[in-house]
Amino acid sequence: MRVTVAVATVLAALLEEPDADRYGLELMAATGLPSGTIYPILRRLQDAGWVTADWERIDPVTAGRPARRYYRLTPDGAQRARAALAELRAATTPRPSTPDSVAGRRRPRPAW
Repeated sequence: MRVTVAVATVLAALLEEPDADRYGLELMAATGLPSGTIYPILRRLQDAGWVTADWERIDPVTAGRPARRYYRLTPDGAQRARAALAELRAATTPRPSTPDSVAGRRRPRPAW
């Protein structure tokens, strides 16, 4: 699973309550991502086995709204999501420089 910034954003939102069912509009509000980004990501996560999706069992007429499709991290998906976010954090966290590493660097030469 390729974890882009948008995918990481969705995974982080799902990990806020890993055992909760979340629907698309709710995830859009939590992430600030549009539907054209959220739903393809949820589909890819579902295809990868990280997320399950089930339709709400309601009568749309009685409820006064269409049924929602709820998404939930699988146990394996939650574990993989945590690992992917930790890996992404480690890869993007700047490392402090030490005097030895600074002294050993070569200075860039002028282009002229």
